[in-house]
Amino acid sequence: MDTHTQLHENISALADGELAASELELAFAALDTETGRQAWEAYRRIGDVLRSDLCGHELSPQFAARLAGRLAGEAAPAR
Repeated sequence: MDTHTQLHENISALADGELAASELELAFAALDTETGRQAWEAYRRIGDVLRSDLCGHELSPQFAARLAGRLAGEAAPAR
């Protein structure tokens, strides 16, 4: 995995409260960069929308079924 991807994963995990203590220093260093701050802001906004009852619309059962079908057809990411 490249460094850029790893930094974004660390920032995402930090925003979710799921970052391992051993990764905190790296994540905080990333937040000292413009790219890191932009990533933090994006993940924070995503979390706000996902937790909010006011920002979204309820998905129709048909849309949810189509989305689930497409996701099921996607290959799992390599780790």
